[in-house]
Amino acid sequence: MAIEVFNRREVKYMLSDEDKNALLSIIGQYMDSDPFNKGGKTYSICNLYLDTEADELIRRSLEKPVFKEKIRLRSYGTVALTDKVYLESKKKFDHVVNKRRTAFILSDVYKYFEEGIIPENPEIKMNRQVMKEIDYIMHFYNLKPKVFISYDRLAFFEKNNSDFRLTIDRNIQTRRTDLRLDSPAYGTQLLPEGKWLMEAKAFKAFPLWFVKFLSSRKIYSSSFSKYGTEYKNYVLSKK
Repeated sequence: MAIEVFNRREVKYMLSDEDKNALLSIIGQYMDSDPFNKGGKTYSICNLYLDTEADELIRRSLEKPVFKEKIRLRSYGTVALTDKVYLESKKKFDHVVNKRRTAFILSDVYKYFEEGIIPENPEIKMNRQVMKEIDYIMHFYNLKPKVFISYDRLAFFEKNNSDFRLTIDRNIQTRRTDLRLDSPAYGTQLLPEGKWLMEAKAFKAFPLWFVKFLSSRKIYSSSFSKYGTEYKNYVLSKK
């Protein structure tokens, strides 16, 4: 989780409980579990997605342009004001994702959102170049926190090869109030019971064993977006 800058291809798939269990029954042959999945259990990720007052970034993203970008604040589980969090920019061009992020103390990033001034905190090692790029986007669009999204994750890395990674998410919860990472994870469920969102991530091609698994289970790629689905549900709720 310490990687601050990388490019990769990301493809999403929707799994049933049966698909997930079939994958877990063989995945140990090819991949190692993320250390955060202690005892094979999921770990929690919480996010604040930032957008304009008129939700321009997500509306543009749903139009499926060649280039799109988003800014989010991420924590691993519910955190305190003194804990470390990550401010991230995620850009996608022609199916290739470029992700850049830097660490913050949560209280500092709240202050940054309010005042727009990059904080100086000797307790944290900030990536100044990444922060400069994020700060430009923040001010260009006048972004502010709009949506909280949390989920429970299983994550795996291919043995002896950090190029290929799988994440499997469930319990995706969203809300548009109480937009804080130091508040508990709660909200409206985004997926029906028994469904999991899997994302395959790689710099190069996916391994053959994984392609064969998808084929054997007739699992096809999905354009499902957590923030995009939340926004579409939000718009429908207003009609």
